[in-house]
Amino acid sequence: MVNGNNTARAHEMATYNLKAVVQQTGVKPDTLRAWERRYGLPQPERTAGGHRIYSEEDIEILLWLLSKQAEGLSISRAVKLWHDLIDKGENPLAHKSANLNDAVTKTAVVQTTDQAATIKMLRSAWITACMEFNERQAEAILTQAFSYYPAEVVVIDVLQKGLAEIGNNWYTGKITVQQEHFASALAIRRLDALLAGTPPPTRPERIITACAPEDDHTFSPLLLTLLLRRQGFDVVYLGSRVPTERLAATINKTKPDLVIFSAQLLYSAASLLEVAEIVAKQGTQLAFGGLIFNLIPAICNRIPGHFLGKRLDLAPQLVNSLLKFPRSPAPTADLPETFQMALKDFRGCAATVEAEVWSASISFGLQQGALGVANQTMTRNIVSALMLGDLNYIGSDIHWVEGLLANYRLPSAHLYKFLRSYAAALNNNLDPKEGKIVLDWFAGIIDSMNQLGVENVQH
Repeated sequence: MVNGNNTARAHEMATYNLKAVVQQTGVKPDTLRAWERRYGLPQPERTAGGHRIYSEEDIEILLWLLSKQAEGLSISRAVKLWHDLIDKGENPLAHKSANLNDAVTKTAVVQTTDQAATIKMLRSAWITACMEFNERQAEAILTQAFSYYPAEVVVIDVLQKGLAEIGNNWYTGKITVQQEHFASALAIRRLDALLAGTPPPTRPERIITACAPEDDHTFSPLLLTLLLRRQGFDVVYLGSRVPTERLAATINKTKPDLVIFSAQLLYSAASLLEVAEIVAKQGTQLAFGGLIFNLIPAICNRIPGHFLGKRLDLAPQLVNSLLKFPRSPAPTADLPETFQMALKDFRGCAATVEAEVWSASISFGLQQGALGVANQTMTRNIVSALMLGDLNYIGSDIHWVEGLLANYRLPSAHLYKFLRSYAAALNNNLDPKEGKIVLDWFAGIIDSMNQLGVENVQH
């Protein structure tokens, strides 16, 4: 009979050794021992030599606890629920849901001696669950992954790499934005839970982490915050879209030894120019990272700070180095006068350019949603590329535009017409001398498209 401590169970019922239980439940030995020590569930028998042996009931208890975790309960709350049912004279195992049990067992990935292969299977299973909007199954897979491997491995190899794959599929139009947002929300929620469980800092250094101004992509800075806190650092996470206003006051109040900003897009990378100036005036070091710097490494040389590298899992090592051996960033070249003039000229007429493009593009049937994205992105990218000193940061041909709007399922001919409208608006409004570098670059884009024959492509 099931009871609170299983003391009435006959010894001969316990027949499974620790290895067998791990294989059947996916729970790591350390976790099994921790649950037994902290919560008294399960309570295995002991052999004469002191080795644990488990019963079928013990395995059912573990699966019940895992099913409750798959519902979103913490292990402590699941154990409390177990004892509450026992106190009411009810059998908790009678309350187990076949569907919840399936979420743990049917989607289970068998751990192999090849960690890379197991991680790949877990990541694939998690992505599949997210694409099906199956929250329960996705959470069960993550629970299993955390039972196999340390948190650092799971958040990098399952969550980060999984989101990268999902993001690429959205960018190329293979999945919907709703699927991408669903997966991102689940991943961020899991990071939030892990952050809430980190112990107090053990090191004296304080670090600020944040998203660049106008940047909503919180996963990377949250992940870095988790990795740093698990190494004992005192990390203050500021969140998304951190404005430059009052940033100096925040730094002065928190007195960090290092400020880290994340930028995923070209325009958010350009915003770090102002951030770097503010941080430097406060006498603090600035470090940065993000997808855009991996895609266009040359931008790193334009930001007065320390690039943390392409791999987030290695970033804590570079952070340690910067804190142990503080140093000034490499000097950056001044922005050429031609770019300064073009930037001023373009900013002065950008609103008019967008209005003309909007009017022309609507006339040939471009969807308003797609047009809004394209218009805003083009303007932001031109401003950002001028600020960073190289228009080729935007892209040297049509492919970046095709990728940007692929999920709208638009034919290439529509993209061509949009770009021709933008080029015409620039010619109507930019000063031929001051805006020459912008006009020349855009003319090159149109020539490239003409050579590809994009104008005549309908699908």
